[in-house]
Amino acid sequence: MSVRVEFDNIVKEFGAVRVLHGVSFALQPGRSVGLLGENGAGKSTLMKILAGFETATSGTLRINGEAMSFASSRQAEAQGIVLIHQEFSLAEDLTIAQNLFLGHEKKRGWLLDDASMQREAAAALAQVGLQADVNTRVKHLIVAEKQLVEIARALLRKARLLIMDEPTATLTPGETARLFALMTQLKADGVTLVYISHKLDEVQQVTDEVVVMRDGRFVARDDTAHLSRQQMASLMVGRELSNLYPPKAPHPADAIPALKVSRLSVPGWAQDISFQVHPGEILGFAGLVGAGRTELFEGLLGLRPRSGGEVEMQGRAATLTSPRSAAQQGLTYLSEDRKGKGLHVQFGLKQNLTLMALQRYCTPWLKPQAEMAALEAAVTEFGIRTGNLQSKASSLSGGNQQKLALAKVLHPAPRVLVLDEPTRGVDVGAKRDIYFLIQQLAEKGLAVVVISSELTELIGLCHRVAVMRGGKLQTLLEEEQLTEQKLIAHATGTHGDTYAAVH
Repeated sequence: MSVRVEFDNIVKEFGAVRVLHGVSFALQPGRSVGLLGENGAGKSTLMKILAGFETATSGTLRINGEAMSFASSRQAEAQGIVLIHQEFSLAEDLTIAQNLFLGHEKKRGWLLDDASMQREAAAALAQVGLQADVNTRVKHLIVAEKQLVEIARALLRKARLLIMDEPTATLTPGETARLFALMTQLKADGVTLVYISHKLDEVQQVTDEVVVMRDGRFVARDDTAHLSRQQMASLMVGRELSNLYPPKAPHPADAIPALKVSRLSVPGWAQDISFQVHPGEILGFAGLVGAGRTELFEGLLGLRPRSGGEVEMQGRAATLTSPRSAAQQGLTYLSEDRKGKGLHVQFGLKQNLTLMALQRYCTPWLKPQAEMAALEAAVTEFGIRTGNLQSKASSLSGGNQQKLALAKVLHPAPRVLVLDEPTRGVDVGAKRDIYFLIQQLAEKGLAVVVISSELTELIGLCHRVAVMRGGKLQTLLEEEQLTEQKLIAHATGTHGDTYAAVH
């Protein structure tokens, strides 16, 4: 049975803050709809109302012409409506199979039918292209694998309307292509697809029509084929969007490296890696999921065991045993896992901001007024949108959480900054803000390392890009060599050239 959805004057308020202002439009069965908008536009809140995670303050939600209000996601799933969240909702200590059937366990009499669930779980993983044992605990999976588990779980719910919120944010090109093929099959079977993404090239590729929201309101609707990416971006931000990337400022390549790493290995992840980054330089790290980029830097910071290797900062030998010791020596790191490792989302905004520089605010005792002054300055400098400075980090939209996380790692005044997927799940307007911020930091003399799965991001932002594959550094491309074709070829091992030495 197909699902037709109508939103009729939907209003949503959280206390005194109104986040949806009378939204009205319909979703037709068997169509693929791109739902676009900046972070904070209200699109995720609207979809949570549809999927039973939130209830509307006023207005009417109609499913196949009948007015409905879901009290839970289970009620929505009973109608065939399933939401794949941008932020994972997996139980880390349970296995993949247990997560896939959590709340929907199969039984044989009074007992759980584990064999049946494991068999169906294996089939679902094969459908999304995840090669993993269904008895593996989710906490042992990398971020991209967790994303595929989320998608597999939605498929097992037999969705007739599937909402995907940034589903490719951590996927490789191959995994993304498999997902798109799966979406094509689902649409052919009559499933309605709502695709929320800031990757406008993907929206063009997989959707039939586009709905744009801005500031909690419905703004526009049109066939995807009628809109260019530039037009989509302009509708999202409400203005013409100028160049996405700032011009690259020159940097002194003959200066003493701000960070020099020699022959560093992280057992099981990275082997014999050497590189250096200079003050004022933006160095990119490219590679497929599993290439070892994140694990290399976790090893550098003491978050993973490492073997051998030497580290120098500003020409002097450095021993980095933990993120704290690294920060004390001038290197800070922003994790790709914003909610799991980047922020304490149940802490307040000021507690998150000052956590890495707490000694500044607690000698000889805590100075909450100084912390609040620092937060007020950061909110202005980084453009963090919040209605209440006393609120928790969890109350912020994804883009604003990312800006808070950036402010946090910059608060100790580092000389070297490592950013892992800094624009994951961030809208096009916020992306531009972050790119210009990174360039400004480089112009001030910081050395910046950007780990990213978006090749256009690396090309547009970086002076040089190191490419990793299978835990090894394959090549280091200079600015004039940076093309998507070369980066993909080195990342996949299909490039004919070999890399002899790192300069």
